[in-house]
Amino acid sequence: MIALATVSSKGQVTIPMEVRKRLGLKQGDRVEFIMENGLMIFRPVRAIDNPFQAYAGALGGFENSAEVVAWQRELRDED
Repeated sequence: MIALATVSSKGQVTIPMEVRKRLGLKQGDRVEFIMENGLMIFRPVRAIDNPFQAYAGALGGFENSAEVVAWQRELRDED
């Protein structure tokens, strides 16, 4: 696939519709440019889902480090 675009005086480029469709780009999406082995790679920035995010806050919070230490001792059955 070859698509051409022209750089404006402000350094802006309109991404051709065919490229936007193929990459699934829509208004507000971010893209990155990576120089690798003499080639410029242009790709969408996709958020990486954190598999632990669903468990955030499941243990409750600790007010201070002493509470963390007490909790660790309890887990280890230390007296």
